[in-house]
Amino acid sequence: MTAPGTRAGTPAAADTDDDLDVEEALALVREPREPRKPRQGTTPAPTPHAEHDPGGPSAHRHRATPWPQARETAARAARSGGRGAPVSVPLADALGLTLAAPLDALTDLPSFDTSAMDGWAVAGPGPWDVRENGVLAGHAQPEPLTDGEAVRIATGARIPADTTAVLRSEHGRLDTQGRLHPTREVVHGQDIRPRGQECRSGDQLLPIGTLATPAVLGLAAAAGYDTVTAVPRPRAEVLVLGDELLTQGLPHDGLIRDALGPMLPPWLRALGAEVTAVRRLGDDAKALQKAIASSTADLVVTTGGTASGPVDHIHPTLERIGAQLLVDGVKVRPGHPMLLARTKENQHLVGLPGNPLAAVSGLLTLAEPLLRTLAARPAPEPYALPLAEATHGHPYDTRLIPVVLRGDTAIPLHYNGPAMLRGIAAADALAVVPPGGARQGEETEMLDLPWAAAGIEVCFT
Repeated sequence: MTAPGTRAGTPAAADTDDDLDVEEALALVREPREPRKPRQGTTPAPTPHAEHDPGGPSAHRHRATPWPQARETAARAARSGGRGAPVSVPLADALGLTLAAPLDALTDLPSFDTSAMDGWAVAGPGPWDVRENGVLAGHAQPEPLTDGEAVRIATGARIPADTTAVLRSEHGRLDTQGRLHPTREVVHGQDIRPRGQECRSGDQLLPIGTLATPAVLGLAAAAGYDTVTAVPRPRAEVLVLGDELLTQGLPHDGLIRDALGPMLPPWLRALGAEVTAVRRLGDDAKALQKAIASSTADLVVTTGGTASGPVDHIHPTLERIGAQLLVDGVKVRPGHPMLLARTKENQHLVGLPGNPLAAVSGLLTLAEPLLRTLAARPAPEPYALPLAEATHGHPYDTRLIPVVLRGDTAIPLHYNGPAMLRGIAAADALAVVPPGGARQGEETEMLDLPWAAAGIEVCFT
């Protein structure tokens, strides 16, 4: 595994540079790209022919964006507009959100001296006469103790004034006259949590940008919060395209089951989005244009229709509505014909290929960095692992291969074709295989699947 903070094959500072805005990203798409001149003494690489390149004609290949650059463009596009204003969120609904204001203590913690153990509050040296009524948590301030006096006390209960220490239940014994004797030395202040031990009112407990984990929500509650100020979840709408898709039953008569409709909404939720709608439109250009134009989501995700076939309506529709293409094809397999567009001032569209694993590739390449930035989530710590076996690569493009992680090794899985989900269903991560492939034992960048890293219950709550 590489040292934390080192991403295999990408510059360390790539995700922290905020200088490239949407207009510069647009320039990358609009600029005519001249073929690179070979270095002196080298032979130019042969231009792939369309018939040998399933990604399409060479003109499209020149327009396609390298995989690392596509991810950076998606993250930067979200920085230029689209993040919602901070909102006040009840603690029960705040899991996974990012704090948009510091979490400052509203009171001392604890807010009064409390007992850290079940036992006796004692005053002065023993033995002690035991007061008749004990002290329980949640009750008002008890009567002060006098020297030589003890009182039964529960964990979390308020300490009586003039208490010397708390004697644990297992460290005391009662004689036949009912007097309390210690069985070990009593140290002044033992097992008492003094007021303000954890923090004082006004102390900053957590800074802006903290992810609201279960422990963060617990701390907020302990500090007196009912709500937290957070960056809202980005809203996503899914448009499932294709006349050939069935929503139930077995495939038949040229019709196939829709795998993306059931898969994409929970995956988007795992990436931090609130999925507001899933709509099935078939291959209908007018319905597609109306759906995009009327959507109020921060992110519209479409499935299929991103290539140049007779019913591939995404590009013509985006042109008609005046959308700005930020990424038009990515040099990655599977998923080459994915795209990213800015459809409105505060709205983006990610066009996913229709093949299921190719759609997963598009989701992690374009939707993940965009949603992460919109939600103000920190980027995952990059890491690399050696591959258990040699893995074939594409001659020119990055490949994303499902793998399982066993110790410090990544094992490539079979069934990793663009239309297959069998491999990714068993995977822990995707290996980012560079052009040309990777040797056995070669360290390769990994993209964690969200549920593999966080656990299914946390991920989908």
